[in-house]
Amino acid sequence: MNLYFMRHGIAVDRANGMSADDRSRPLTPKGIKRIHREAEGLKRLSLAFDLILSSPLERARQTAKIVAQVLQLEDRLVEIEQLAPDQSVRDLLSGLAAYAAKKQILLVGHEPLLSGAVSFLLSGKTGAQIQLKKGGLCCLELDGIPAHKSAMLQWALAPKQLRLLAR
Repeated sequence: MNLYFMRHGIAVDRANGMSADDRSRPLTPKGIKRIHREAEGLKRLSLAFDLILSSPLERARQTAKIVAQVLQLEDRLVEIEQLAPDQSVRDLLSGLAAYAAKKQILLVGHEPLLSGAVSFLLSGKTGAQIQLKKGGLCCLELDGIPAHKSAMLQWALAPKQLRLLAR
């Protein structure tokens, strides 16, 4: 199974937020444009996902929706609470167990949850110095959920690299 971890795009700054509710902060126009371009990069890589799981927070939902639209996978988009930033790595992995039969899953969420999950799947600990930039993506290969051995990092791409692929 391959798990792909993508951080949401550039969102409205908390200080300039239109709402006190962090869950409703949307992507900025620049964030929308960049995620669309990054999704075009994913398309050039011929990536196909069995499932796209998104955090329920607006900025992640928007990111996942753009990716799903560009890849024509809107029917495979599902929101799960376990990808919200207040969840633990353990919560996330427990939530993923319901999708263990899928082979290619894209997770769209937030830091530090995503990097913590990547770290844990690679090393069994959450403290590795891994950080996904907004719109960044990495791919891990693992033997299943729950994993019986450490995952293997297949690749990681910075957002700029994904945008360059779209050319």
